[in-house]
Amino acid sequence: MDERLQGKYDAIRAVAARRRRVLVAYSGGVDSGLVAKIVFDTIGDGALAILADSESLARWEVEAATAHAAEIGIPLRVVHTSELASEEYRLNPANRCYFCREGLADALVPIARRESFAAIADGINVSDLGDVRPGIRAMDEAGFWHPLVDAGLAKADVRSLARGLGLSFWDKPSNACLSSRVPHGTLITLEVLRQVEAAEEYLRGRGFRQVRVRHYGTTAKIEVPPEDILRLVGIRDDVAGAFRALGYRETVVDAAGYRSSA
Repeated sequence: MDERLQGKYDAIRAVAARRRRVLVAYSGGVDSGLVAKIVFDTIGDGALAILADSESLARWEVEAATAHAAEIGIPLRVVHTSELASEEYRLNPANRCYFCREGLADALVPIARRESFAAIADGINVSDLGDVRPGIRAMDEAGFWHPLVDAGLAKADVRSLARGLGLSFWDKPSNACLSSRVPHGTLITLEVLRQVEAAEEYLRGRGFRQVRVRHYGTTAKIEVPPEDILRLVGIRDDVAGAFRALGYRETVVDAAGYRSSA
């Protein structure tokens, strides 16, 4: 670990040590996973990771998050939440993520208070601050601690530090929730989320590690990294057939390739 990253790592550890009991809002990704690793290595049983399992979280993500927590060693608790219980969320406005994170805070803050946790830590990093992230506002309002931001860690730093600490998932692709595949203004339903999840699961089964299936009613638009587009086109007939069975009459490949979306 280079001197710069060592200093940032030590700074997070120092804050965690002072707080003694920290609840980690954990998703199983590299960002919250790194926070969980640092906090657990610092305060041991004073750390608890909580995974909010909801309709917009794919089943494979739950399995991966569970495995990653076991690798870290941090105790993991799964709480069941429901974004779809919120009409504001279901209507899918541009600030949909605010209502998701507001619901997350509603679930975690009472636990933190009841069990005397001094802070709720999340995995927001400096790179996230350049995007439109209404969810961050909700977490700020709830008083969440952003250790990666406080330490000045950008996404590349997070991956480097996670790799240096031996986390096997240091290079796990970023993955937004299933609702991010639905255009703003289109109603989010459980049926739509399960349809998207099944489509993406099919493609992962065909070896695509990073994939998005954008939902446009009866049309599915697939995004994969540019280097994977030719391989996807090569199996387009198989994919179209599988997607028809899921209810998509038309399947298209986005020639621009994968890009992040809220």
